[in-house]
Amino acid sequence: MARLIAQRLFNSLVSIALASVALFLIFEMSPETVAADALGQYSTREQRDLWLAANGYFEPMHVRFLDWVRRCVTGEFGQSRLYNRPVSEVLGPRLWASAMLAMLFFSFLIPLSLGLGIAAGMREGSLLDRGISLASILTTSVPPFASAVLLTAIFVFWLGLLPGTSSMVDGFRWKELILPAAVLLLYDFGYLARITRASMADVMQTAYIRTAVLKGLPNWWIILRHALRNALIPPFTVIMLQINWLIGGVVVVEFFFAYKGFGSLILEASLTHDLFLLQACTAVSVLLAVGTQTIADIGYGLLNPRIRVAAVK
Repeated sequence: MARLIAQRLFNSLVSIALASVALFLIFEMSPETVAADALGQYSTREQRDLWLAANGYFEPMHVRFLDWVRRCVTGEFGQSRLYNRPVSEVLGPRLWASAMLAMLFFSFLIPLSLGLGIAAGMREGSLLDRGISLASILTTSVPPFASAVLLTAIFVFWLGLLPGTSSMVDGFRWKELILPAAVLLLYDFGYLARITRASMADVMQTAYIRTAVLKGLPNWWIILRHALRNALIPPFTVIMLQINWLIGGVVVVEFFFAYKGFGSLILEASLTHDLFLLQACTAVSVLLAVGTQTIADIGYGLLNPRIRVAAVK
């Protein structure tokens, strides 16, 4: 297991190194663009040259790249033109806001989807299975912006139970997270439930499960001791991928509810061409993608001993 973890960590470092080179080439290969973003489009050529010289943009490429990596590691992403503040001061609260939304989302997604998927897979073809499958397909087919409109019409304008925006201007309230998390949950839980249902149904048809049934073992023991561990491998993959999906999918939800999170920050940086802010958001997104994939690979080894054996060979 230690060798598997070491291999995955090494692969992650290589992926981060390659991604950092790509990001540097994308954002730093045109110093004129960087200077124009920092000083504004009405700055003169002389002002831009002075700014480039003061910030080391006339240094050799490898020196600039190492300095860029150092600044990224230390969080020195520069000054945001949109907020007129250091990017790190803007990025931190937005990441925390999205992290709170993600925690609420996953705290309901995982038990709900896994529970319904396991229940449906254990009773394949039953009325319960068909009902869960139908509900999963219906909720997954509705895009987030449509469910956001529907839930807002019901809980904000009709019942008046929840706030329609989550701007957190006058302080944070947990009620402001309910509607954004519910929209994400409605769109995503059906997909994970269907994956769990298919995996559980396949496991229940295997020879070792039939042998355990013929031995007269209790159903709860068969599920917990033999079936569940193997059935959780595909859902575990999907759960890890949901973190990457959440970065992009949450943009629509955060924009709709005026929620000041990481997704809306990416949209603001893109629309206003705030290069330093967009660069920081991209670097964080890459780090999250590589990190979740590393966790998923290590989780495979914990759930499936054959992966640990293959890593040793």
